[in-house]
Amino acid sequence: MATVAEGTSQQPVVEVELSSLSLAGSPRLSGERPEHVQLLAAAQTPLPPITVHRATMKVIDGFHRLKAARLRGEDTIAVRFFDGDDAEAFVLSVKLNVTHGLPLALADRKRAAERIIASHPQWSDRRVASVTGISPGTVGDIRKRIVRGAEPEIRVGQDGRLRPIDGSAGRTLAGELLIENPGLSLRQVARAAGISPETARDVRNRLRNGEDLLPKRRKRKSAAAADAQAPGSNNLVVHKEFGGPGPARASGRPRGEPAPDRAALVKRLKADPALRFTETGRNLLRLLALHTLRKEEWDAIISNVPPHCSDIVADLARQFADLWSEFAVRVKEDMAQIG
Repeated sequence: MATVAEGTSQQPVVEVELSSLSLAGSPRLSGERPEHVQLLAAAQTPLPPITVHRATMKVIDGFHRLKAARLRGEDTIAVRFFDGDDAEAFVLSVKLNVTHGLPLALADRKRAAERIIASHPQWSDRRVASVTGISPGTVGDIRKRIVRGAEPEIRVGQDGRLRPIDGSAGRTLAGELLIENPGLSLRQVARAAGISPETARDVRNRLRNGEDLLPKRRKRKSAAAADAQAPGSNNLVVHKEFGGPGPARASGRPRGEPAPDRAALVKRLKADPALRFTETGRNLLRLLALHTLRKEEWDAIISNVPPHCSDIVADLARQFADLWSEFAVRVKEDMAQIG
């Protein structure tokens, strides 16, 4: 989708008569905001080019600018044309109106997700979410509500790759890969198992916590297939990094026991002179302290990430998670060599 938007931005700018353009199909349920139109009309600078679907002459991006041009009494406006079909034009309209200018309201984005799910049923929840600026979970809830009948068995991910909806086999393979090679990056595991990096991360976390690789919902769906396999083959919970054969343990903690308070652990580390009185130790403590926020504080941060920043923030979070994962592996390896 980003490629389509970038390609459209490279189209030549032409002057088009206002009377030939249509405002039908706006993703804004309540229409454009009059105060924003007046603000644009009062500005002395030329209006930036709008994006128009060539086949229908419908405005894709620039509804406020078009109305501002009419308010100014102008006869023409600068236009870049888009040559895809109606469904692609709507997707582009939503994408552009989420990421810049006056952002779409949450209700607009949810309604847009409904329409995109209907026109692109093969798209994954994450791909729809990346266009509409809402969470993949919300997209999944919308899909359950509006989709009737059988769904495609394979969906197109945000990266354009085809992946099965039931990723049980991919999760199992990812678990086996991580057991054999704990140092593999998430991208390497995802590529080899045919799953997304995010799913690979979930598999790795489940291994560390001694949990089943398959979420309960997915496990129920694949129960029949699991019965035909060797006992335990769908429930890999062993990781060399966390104690070898037998039930996996996270940091030596028995399954079911609550995780120790992170803030308390960091506070204990801060009292260690080996960390307090070295520059690298203080840097490490500062980094660890950043992650001691309570769940409620994390939830507040997540719910207040601006929609137009969500892709960048999510990508950075994944990159930082990969760095921490590599850090953990290397710390373990260094300790093993010392021992």
